[in-house]
Amino acid sequence: MNTTIDLHTPLVFDHKNHTDVQLLTLYKTMLLPRLIEEKMLILLRQGKISKWFSGIGQEAISVGITNALESDEYILPMHRNLGVFTTRKIPLHRLFAQWQGKLSGFTKGRDRSFHFGTQEYHIIGMISHLGPQLGVADGIALANKLKKNGKVTAVFTGEGATSEGDFHEALNIAAVWDLPVLFCVENNGYGLSTPTNEQYRCQDIVDKGIGYGIEAHIIDGNNIIEVYSRVSELVADIRKNPRPILLEFKTFRMRGHEEASGTKYVPQELMDAWALKDPLRNYQEFLLKEGILSESYDLELHEQIKAEIDTHLQLAFEEEAIDAHESNELNDVYHPFNYEEFTADSEKENIRLIDAISQGLRQSMKRHENLVIMGQDIAQYGGVFKITEGFVSQFGNDRVRNTPICESGIVSTAMGLSINGMKAVVEMQFADFVSSGFNPIVNYLAKIHYRWNEKADVVVRMPCGAGVQAGPFHSQTNEAWFTKTPGLKVVYPAFPYDAKGLLATSINDPNPVLFFEHKALYRSIYQEVPKDYYTLPLGKAALLSEGNQITIITYGAGVHWALDTLKKFQDIKADLIDLRTLQPLDTETVFTSVRKTGKAIILHEDSLFGGIGSDLSALIMEQCFEHLDGPVIRVGSLETPIPFTKNLEDQYLPKHRFETALQKLMNY
Repeated sequence: MNTTIDLHTPLVFDHKNHTDVQLLTLYKTMLLPRLIEEKMLILLRQGKISKWFSGIGQEAISVGITNALESDEYILPMHRNLGVFTTRKIPLHRLFAQWQGKLSGFTKGRDRSFHFGTQEYHIIGMISHLGPQLGVADGIALANKLKKNGKVTAVFTGEGATSEGDFHEALNIAAVWDLPVLFCVENNGYGLSTPTNEQYRCQDIVDKGIGYGIEAHIIDGNNIIEVYSRVSELVADIRKNPRPILLEFKTFRMRGHEEASGTKYVPQELMDAWALKDPLRNYQEFLLKEGILSESYDLELHEQIKAEIDTHLQLAFEEEAIDAHESNELNDVYHPFNYEEFTADSEKENIRLIDAISQGLRQSMKRHENLVIMGQDIAQYGGVFKITEGFVSQFGNDRVRNTPICESGIVSTAMGLSINGMKAVVEMQFADFVSSGFNPIVNYLAKIHYRWNEKADVVVRMPCGAGVQAGPFHSQTNEAWFTKTPGLKVVYPAFPYDAKGLLATSINDPNPVLFFEHKALYRSIYQEVPKDYYTLPLGKAALLSEGNQITIITYGAGVHWALDTLKKFQDIKADLIDLRTLQPLDTETVFTSVRKTGKAIILHEDSLFGGIGSDLSALIMEQCFEHLDGPVIRVGSLETPIPFTKNLEDQYLPKHRFETALQKLMNY
């Protein structure tokens, strides 16, 4: 439903059957963030805070929506939604401490302003890459829907972010899955300094909902009664009839994008017109006129709130600056995980790598009733590799979900599931396609625990690797994109036994795990594997053969190339180390072996420059230099994209170059 907002028409307020107490509460909850903002602008000029994103002129939206939701319904705000935090009654000294980087804030000084979340208040903070939080809201809403708890999720974004792909992916996912989400777009006319006529061509942002089959409404974002009443009505209906709704709030911010930006790019007549539609001043006049608010009580409210602000500011200012302790920083990168070992003494069966992964996934689904699997074509079709074949009949479509083709949105949805108490496994159809979901993995999943102590209970399965003549877009082994990102774990098994046990542990682990599965090994490698559920620890390499002449370090398909090479050159007595997990990395096993043999060669399928072999080589040089009898040698694929035809692919891969390099190092 489109409703035109006339800039030149004065705000008109209607009681709408609300009691005087309710109307006065809306005023109080809107006055608090305004007075805080006015104080922050003073502190900014005094140099007592470093940055401020002002929401002056937009308070009615944050306050109205938050009042319309129940206290345990999740809200995902943005930079200038102070009213969300204050309406949820977060102690002011904690907010002030957060903005000053103090310990009693929410991020231990690791992030600033509103880039934080808190489960205690059901608020999930944004990241600077605006779009992913929309998909996170989808995941939170999906969990609510699966739990059948009747809860609604509200997520904020601005008019500028509606141009991002994540916005469109999130709307599409919500529409296809009928998710109970309010997509709240604050259209203040400018994405920083870029006006909306340079952002999009449709008449209104609600028009973007049409293509996704989403109900959409325009609401006057400066009319607190209108915001509160309309959102309350819609939320009550969504609880009974779960579905997404797109809301466009027409509003304006009276300050710059942040204070350093200023507002010189805004025509003065536009500033003057919107100043007349100030949501707080107009509502204050309405309440005074109606006799709901007296001037004396209004003055008392102002004095009371200002005193409260000053008291809490003093608490924050008096708090000591955070002491920097390296151990604290390193220990908070990952959520604590107490590995629980499950052993299987059951009957074994000779199965392929692909069967072991399917079996491990199926048994984890049985073990964790809150586990949801998502991916393209994974439901009735069973996935392109048939790993989830038969899962729908066993676990149902709610837990085994076909997704639209939108990797970023689905990874963000998985993050939302985790926030709302569930586990998620996302299947990338091919590891190459993870580039479309790269941002939420490296900027949201990887950083969320370090930033505000929230886990990311997500496993991303990554069918990868060459040797199957699939060309440049279906053959990459791109683990190095993730091994350098603190907060992620990376697993890369080479055998069925390892794959099943490590997958079970990865799903148990509340941290984000990239689980690489080599396609060429799927149906070519067999092993005796226990039929029952078992786990294997992450960060523990396997010593596949022992010798005192040389150390071979590898993983994935490289393990099998190394085994073939050692069979060919049986006079070489080598320690062969299968790393199995690349993050955490078992450096102890590597260093112990190299100190024994005096020589090290590292083999991986990834191209050489920037691969994990570079870091391993550097670590060995730093830790084992005095024990070395030769240079540390790295062997990897050619510095080209992966070609299609067999002859070119064979040349690209490092197997034959490894044989030559191994012999050369032996003779060094």
